[in-house]
Amino acid sequence: MTARQTLTPNIDPKALARSLSGFNLIDGQLVPASSSDTFAVCNPATGLEIARVPASGRSEVDQAVRAAVRAQVDWAAMPARKRGNLVGECARLLAAHVEELGRLVALETGKALRTESRVEASIVADALQFYGGVASELKGESVPFSPEMLTITTREPIGVVGVIIPWNAPMMLMALKIAPALVAGNCVVVKSAEEAPLAVLRVCQILNQLLPAGVLNIVSGFGPECGGPLVAHPAVGKITFTGSVETGRIVARAAGEKLIPATLELGGKSPMIVMHDADLDKAVAGAIAGMRFTRQGQSCTAASRIFVHESLHDEFVAKVKAKVDLMKMGDPLDEATDIGTIISRAQYDKVCGYIEHGKAASGAEPVECSALPGDAALRDGLFVRPVIFTGLSNESRLAREEIFGPVTCVIKFSNYEDALAAANDSDYGLAATIWTTNLKTALDASRRLQAGFVQINQNIVVQPGLSYGGVKQSGLGREASLEAMLDHFTHKKTVIFNMQ
Repeated sequence: MTARQTLTPNIDPKALARSLSGFNLIDGQLVPASSSDTFAVCNPATGLEIARVPASGRSEVDQAVRAAVRAQVDWAAMPARKRGNLVGECARLLAAHVEELGRLVALETGKALRTESRVEASIVADALQFYGGVASELKGESVPFSPEMLTITTREPIGVVGVIIPWNAPMMLMALKIAPALVAGNCVVVKSAEEAPLAVLRVCQILNQLLPAGVLNIVSGFGPECGGPLVAHPAVGKITFTGSVETGRIVARAAGEKLIPATLELGGKSPMIVMHDADLDKAVAGAIAGMRFTRQGQSCTAASRIFVHESLHDEFVAKVKAKVDLMKMGDPLDEATDIGTIISRAQYDKVCGYIEHGKAASGAEPVECSALPGDAALRDGLFVRPVIFTGLSNESRLAREEIFGPVTCVIKFSNYEDALAAANDSDYGLAATIWTTNLKTALDASRRLQAGFVQINQNIVVQPGLSYGGVKQSGLGREASLEAMLDHFTHKKTVIFNMQ
């Protein structure tokens, strides 16, 4: 089956999943894996299998990389603005598929369609549109080295880029990687997440209606057998990875052995500080949005440590609970659903383990919110009630380790300096927020919080155009911005003309 035919949007996610079952996308075509090995993709709301995808290995990775190598020369030679226009056209093409992509990613990830999946699908086109529009910024400089010589710098693509993406926001995070890579003149091979390979495959299939064959390829498979060979492939000149710290270290070591650049967007334990003078209702809304409860807390920027001034603590917890109690947990494809499911049985067990550990901790007071769905068809679904823990310190496991579930610790404080020190007392440094009406406090916290993405009185997710990335063990490099394209997807070359 060819991926380059004109595609009609299909809003039946189960039928669309079946049509994609068994395929990678290599050299502009949907192709089955070279071996018969496949694995199941299941709907986490029901536990039922919706598709099988290739368990790709070294052979499929090599096939995809070779296709990218063949396409690289012509793609890099294309004028940057023309590449940008083409990527912008891809964005407009995707706009017609937002509904089908939202439904498909809801089916495979369990993220609620209305509150999460449809929103993610719209951001994909936005990311491509943004990067398509800044293609003209791929420019060099004139260097005043010597009056007798003309010295300039140019920016050139790295070559073939390997992209490894996670399952929590697969389409959005893929778009924020492939868009700058493509506009900068690189060809791309994507390794999808095992739990969520279908929507990203469909995105690549849609884009391949316009992109030259081999420019964008995607394979499915497991980390050691598929991701490992992609990082190690001698023709891959750059890796960009989003995932756990543990896997990030493996990727970094492998890239280091090859001496190739790697961008790593890893974990987070993002603090939220609510000062005594904060607008309480805004802070409560920010906590609910920031904890990504509608995504079951499966976000690296989740506000999973909330430091609240003692004068507001009890009222803050009560108001958060009251609002989360009104949120409906249910079928991700139901428009009435606010909260979907955990992605997989393994993640479900991990989250539940943390909750049980927290309940057993001395002084802990778990506040459970919302209600599990009563629909018998969802009895095997991976639903977890959001839990707010009070009474725990910043030294507890729940406050120090990334849970990636709907669990947050609300920790009482009386002194600003203590709250700031506790917020920074973490191995992570991805995101942070502070809620205050005092400009001096806001400015001080924005300077001193050890995080790459700091917000005051709001808690929005990453957006195209805003530089995004962490410090400490939250990763290396930046994404989502112009600097990400220039610094991480091009080489700078110095050229000196001496015509005397």
